Amino acid sequence: MQAEGYDEQSEVAEGEEESDHGPLPIQHLEQVGVSASDVKKLNEAGYYTVESVAYTPRKQLLTIKGFAEAKVDKILAEAAKLVPMGFTTAAEYHVKRAELLHITTGSTELDKLLGGHGIETGSITELFGEFRTGKSQICHTLAVTCQLDEASGGASGKCLYIDTEGTFRPERLVEIAERYNLDPNEVLDNVAYARAFNSDHQTALLSQASMLMTEARFSLLIVDSSTALYRTDYSGRGELSARQMHLARFLRTLMRLADEFGIAVVITNQVVAQVDGGMAMFAADPKKPIGGNIIAHASTTRLSLRKGRGETRVCKIYDSPCLPEAEAMFAITAQGIADAKD
Repeated sequence: MQAEGYDEQSEVAEGEEESDHGPLPIQHLEQVGVSASDVKKLNEAGYYTVESVAYTPRKQLLTIKGFAEAKVDKILAEAAKLVPMGFTTAAEYHVKRAELLHITTGSTELDKLLGGHGIETGSITELFGEFRTGKSQICHTLAVTCQLDEASGGASGKCLYIDTEGTFRPERLVEIAERYNLDPNEVLDNVAYARAFNSDHQTALLSQASMLMTEARFSLLIVDSSTALYRTDYSGRGELSARQMHLARFLRTLMRLADEFGIAVVITNQVVAQVDGGMAMFAADPKKPIGGNIIAHASTTRLSLRKGRGETRVCKIYDSPCLPEAEAMFAITAQGIADAKD
């Protein structure tokens, strides 16, 4: 009897250890009294983890067919018991942040600019600039470096790549993989690629991404570009409000995925010429990222890219909660992003 009790306790301990290293599958709700049929409905509605349910507003769960208010309240109450959502001390949060993984950009100078290690996991990093400033090239490099082990500057995970402009090139991944002595075929197999054709499709792909992340270890989600389709799907001031609301929902889902799975989210953004009258003439750079305050508040770190001489590019910290405003120079090479040569 004692041996059986010990086995049960060890199984619970193992379950707790597993929960510390990733999100809980939605099936865990069955263990706390939620019926299998309700769990199936949640799964079909695009909720694959307990965290995804816990982070969702009550009114959104009420839209699921067959979910009355009492049922939704019960599910949310049980999900809240499994997912820590209360206060914690700053000391505990500091320890948690110290454990965050970072993904190297391929350039030591650019990594230094980003705090010394590269792109941070668990948050959204936005890259914006004109065409040919290196946005997609950084994305291609990160799609490979995220697969490196932690000692080599990676996060030992796969990559999800949502392409909205048709700029993804697998042959670039092969070239970058050779630089890091990785098997090109294995690198390509570890990148889940999808082409988005409209803004609704772009948002729907995030639900598929969530399902994939419950099945395998992913460390990076790239959306290149996050705003291109919104510029064509919505036109004029009459549709501005609808566009911003749709974009806000898309970005909120990205933030939820970063929180839920601890992945790094990298999005690219386009720029538009500033036409604010005479003041634009005196601005150092009369171009600004599109998306307005919606995308500004959603992105944790915003990086501005501009062209330098030849193959060199300049990256500037445009906005960050913890990084000082500074610049770094990098180069676009045949084998991805690297340090600029003097």
